[in-house]
Amino acid sequence: MKNDHPYFRRKTPEELLDEIAQSKRGKLKLYVGAAPGVGKTYKMLQDAQDLKKEGADIVIGLIETHGRIETEAQMGELEQVPLKAIHYKGKQFYELNVDQIIKRKPEIVLVDELAHTNIKGSLNPKRYMDVEDLLEAGISVFSAVNIQHLESVNDIVQQISGIKVRERLPDTFIQKASEIQLIDVTPETLRKRLMEGKIYAAVKIEQSLNNFFTAAKLSALRELALREVADDVDVRMEQISGEVINGPIGVHEKILVCVHYGQTAEKLIRRGWRMAHRLKAELFVLNVSSEDSHMIGPEKEQKLEQWKMLAEQFNAAFIVEKQGKRKPAEVIIQTAKKYHITQILLGQSARTRWEEIRKGSIVNMIMRETSNIDIHIVADGR
Repeated sequence: MKNDHPYFRRKTPEELLDEIAQSKRGKLKLYVGAAPGVGKTYKMLQDAQDLKKEGADIVIGLIETHGRIETEAQMGELEQVPLKAIHYKGKQFYELNVDQIIKRKPEIVLVDELAHTNIKGSLNPKRYMDVEDLLEAGISVFSAVNIQHLESVNDIVQQISGIKVRERLPDTFIQKASEIQLIDVTPETLRKRLMEGKIYAAVKIEQSLNNFFTAAKLSALRELALREVADDVDVRMEQISGEVINGPIGVHEKILVCVHYGQTAEKLIRRGWRMAHRLKAELFVLNVSSEDSHMIGPEKEQKLEQWKMLAEQFNAAFIVEKQGKRKPAEVIIQTAKKYHITQILLGQSARTRWEEIRKGSIVNMIMRETSNIDIHIVADGR
C-alpha cells in the first residue's frame, strides 16, 4: 500500500540538491530580546567563551558594547577580525569585514546588531545580507536582534512605542535560523539597569525612562517577543513532526491583500503576511489601478515599487490589475477566483461612506459574488 507520509515520499532531485546545499551552509543562531539592554550581546559572548573552552574556532566579527562595562569584559581574549574602514562624506566609518572573515574561515563568528544599515560603499546595504554571505561560505554565525526590528511587527511596535523603527529586516531571514534564544528580563529589571547606567549614558537615562522604557511599553514589547518566539517554536515542531498542532496539514489557504494609495497599504501587507505565516498560506498582494501605466505619476510609481519590494520580502505574489470599465470590487472578485483565494484583507477606508451610498459596498459585492471566502477589514488606526 502506498504511503503518502512525508517521511516515506521519495525526494525530487531538486529537493536533494537543496539538502546538499543546506548541509554546506553555516548555521545561524539568534539571540532575540524585547528591548536594548536585556543582555543579548552579553549572553552571546558568554556562550562564545564556553565554546572556545571546548575547542571551537570562534571569532568576533563585530560587537557593539555601547560602552557597557560588563559586555566589554565578557569579550575577554576572543580573537577579533579587524573591521573594514570606509570613508564616506569626509568621515571614517567601520563595518563588518566580510571578505576578511571568509578568508579567515572560522567555525563560528559573532556579528552583533543584525538589522544595522551599512554605510554606503559597503559590500551589502544591510548587515543581515553580510551574514547571509558568511552562512553561504559555510561559516556559522551568532547574532543578536531586538523584536522591534522585524518587518512584520513594524506597525505593532509603532503603536506600542510611538516610534517608527527604520532599521528592519525580513522575517524570512529570521526563519533561516537553526536556533533562536529569547533573552528575557522583566520590565522592572530593565528599568533598574537603565537607572544604574548599565544601558545608556547618564544624559539619556531620564529621557529613556519617560519614553521608550516606560513599564507599559516594555511589558507590551516583552509580550510581543514572547509570542513571536513561541510561534517560531510551534512552526519548528510542525516541521519536525509533519503535523500542525491544532490539526492536519493540507488546508491550502490563500490570502489576498488589497492595497490602494492610502496610508495603510504597508500595514495591510504586513498583517497579511502575519496571517499567511501562521496559516502556512500563500500570500498575494493586489493593487487595482484606475490609470494606464504611462499615466501613473512619480509618487504613485514610487509607492508601487515600495509595495512590490515589501511583497517580495514576504515571498508574496504582487499583482497590478488595470480597472478599465470594471468596478474595483469586480477586479478583486475576478482575481480571487483566478487564484483560488480563501481570505481577503481590505483596509477600513477602502471606500468612503458617500462612495458606498453612490456605488455600493465593496465588501457586500464580494460577499454576494463569492463563496467560501473570509473577508477581513483591518482598522486604519495608526
